[in-house]
Amino acid sequence: MPHFRLSSTTLLLVATCLVVTEVVWTERVITCDDGSSVQRLSCDNGVISVQASLYGREDRETCSEGRPPGQLANTECSQPGTVDILRKRCDGKKVCELNTFDVRRTDPCRGIFKYVETNYTCFPAIRLVACEHSLAYLHCDVGQVIFVYGADYGRRDMTTCSYKRPASQIQNVLCHGPTSKVADSCNGQNSCTVRASNSVFGDTCRGTYKYLEVSYVCDYPVGNEA
Repeated sequence: MPHFRLSSTTLLLVATCLVVTEVVWTERVITCDDGSSVQRLSCDNGVISVQASLYGREDRETCSEGRPPGQLANTECSQPGTVDILRKRCDGKKVCELNTFDVRRTDPCRGIFKYVETNYTCFPAIRLVACEHSLAYLHCDVGQVIFVYGADYGRRDMTTCSYKRPASQIQNVLCHGPTSKVADSCNGQNSCTVRASNSVFGDTCRGTYKYLEVSYVCDYPVGNEA
């Protein structure tokens, strides 16, 4: 089998084909921006794939309870790039939680009460976690190769890779480090080993014990010639 590396466009096309052939449900989550609300996306099976996301307002009914008409008047209010923020934070994960403050980059319509609306599917991918200083081993059946869907080196909860760790090393759950290095190393290979370490991915948050989370699929190589 020849060694090759897929472009992000090729990976997207393969992922799209896999999604189409599976029974995939689209979930819709709306979170009002009251300053402290948390939007939670989750998948019982597979991993999150954000399809669309809005920060702003597109109707007068959503998150309207107790609000004066003036705060609901602009229904063409949308922050550019919101879907990219959600994809960077959530794609490839089983659970993703973020405060509306994390989504807000600008105020697209001053005086209007806004909300975050996200549509996502649960993509049928393999997910693995490797604690800091350990190895992540990605592998596929004979004849198939790896397509990395997403990877993140950091910490997003206090339970993963927490055994015998002091509280100070696991309390920072806002330690995010999306990375393309796993895809660069593993795409197109039948198996691949990656070390979860600061020397490979950088120290995204000093003093925090981190872990590498990877989501990938196995498929037959595209354009493979004998």
